[in-house]
Amino acid sequence: MGKRAAKESACTSLYELENNLTKVKEFFLLGFQGGQSLHISLFCLLQVVYCGTICGNFLIIILVSTSKILHTPMYFFISQLSIGDILLITNIAPNMFYVLLSDGASMTFAGCITQFYFFDGTEASECLLLAVMSYDRYVAICNPLRYSSIMTSTYSLKLAMISWILGFSITLLDTITISMLIFCGSNIIDHFFCDFLPLLELSCSDTFIVQLEVFLLSIPSIFIPTLIIFYCYVNIVLAVLRIPSSTGRQKAFSTCSSHLIVVSIFYWTLFSVYVVPTKRQTLTISKILSLLYTFFTPLVNPIIYSFRNKDIQKAAFDMIHKRLI
Repeated sequence: MGKRAAKESACTSLYELENNLTKVKEFFLLGFQGGQSLHISLFCLLQVVYCGTICGNFLIIILVSTSKILHTPMYFFISQLSIGDILLITNIAPNMFYVLLSDGASMTFAGCITQFYFFDGTEASECLLLAVMSYDRYVAICNPLRYSSIMTSTYSLKLAMISWILGFSITLLDTITISMLIFCGSNIIDHFFCDFLPLLELSCSDTFIVQLEVFLLSIPSIFIPTLIIFYCYVNIVLAVLRIPSSTGRQKAFSTCSSHLIVVSIFYWTLFSVYVVPTKRQTLTISKILSLLYTFFTPLVNPIIYSFRNKDIQKAAFDMIHKRLI
């Protein structure tokens, strides 16, 4: 009788062990290691960044929607980028604030996968939007006589819709594949949100197929947009250099300088984390770089477009003037 009970107990333990190995119900996000003072300081700083990002990007969306001088394809795409920045930071910030104040926090498996999907989808869509914006500047500078006939409002809307739909469709395939992985052992994610690389590190499955799929899907969402941006700006530079007067060259290049700065910041952080991470890159450095493109890049984008653009400044001044009268 004792042997039978021991055998049944062993079978039950084995069943429970298999269940634990194949079904992780939640993950634990560590966030940033450090004392409580560091967490509170970081919480206050990121709260200011979050509020500034939401206000700045909403201001651009409102200005583009209401001001007639901003009813052009270029400003329409800038407003779409602002929508992406709001989605990106809002997807990450609330849970990160809780992680900072709680010195780490649990997140359900479904919640983690959902956060990853919206993060990845927004990033992919922004890559495509930046490529569309570079194409818009390419047509404006290299083919100015046909600009109004090519970049119509209908065509601009179609390009924006394709960017959003394609971005979230590609990442849906990534998300479904990752959600089907087996997670076992540790459920601790040493990060402040559910990202691709930390999730792969926790999986007990063979991740080669997943990595191959992600690489192939990144071709239309990251690498092709990068090539489009590179091609457009090479032609823009060549066209600008052919302008005889220095004033004309400066005026032509000023129309795309803000976009070029935004592209440089976005791709520098993105490639540093995912494409060419250095061997000496620690988890802390990786988190800081992730913090740059999830929090500070969405804040910087509206600042760059506002400070370097007279049309947006004029539209903002007119709106404030109307409110005060």
